[in-house]
Amino acid sequence: MAHAEWARIFQITAQDLKESDSWLLHFDDNIVPDSPNPGWKQYIRNTCASFRCSQCRRSWPSNRVMVVFHMNLTSGQGTIKARRLRQNCKRCTEAPMEEPNISSENIHILLENLVEKIRIKCYHEDLGQQNKPFKSVDVKSPHEPTHCEGCLKGICTRS
Repeated sequence: MAHAEWARIFQITAQDLKESDSWLLHFDDNIVPDSPNPGWKQYIRNTCASFRCSQCRRSWPSNRVMVVFHMNLTSGQGTIKARRLRQNCKRCTEAPMEEPNISSENIHILLENLVEKIRIKCYHEDLGQQNKPFKSVDVKSPHEPTHCEGCLKGICTRS
């Protein structure tokens, strides 16, 4: 789904945040999981998505798609950097890492959970642990750690 759609959904979801603060969401494929910049907070969440190989056109679903968010609130300006971790095709040699296609429903769930984390980490609200689960899909084959960017970076929630 296009970055603009994520930003639109985030603006709707972020209405629960402090009205005097302004928050922006943008994608940054250079953020490093577990290494937010000083003063930034991190939230990593697993979701479901589908992928399509740009070489052979094979497609596959995955319930192990990691999304990394780094967030910062300074003087009423909130910034969120997001990175969707990719996967590559197990059939193609030297297949490129492909971007996940996350459903609108799961984007809403991801961003609702993100707003809760912002309230906890940036506004110090005590909300407890309330992560809403993503909508999973039926996956026919096991997760392939050698083809998962999240696994290669050591943050995938594989069991």
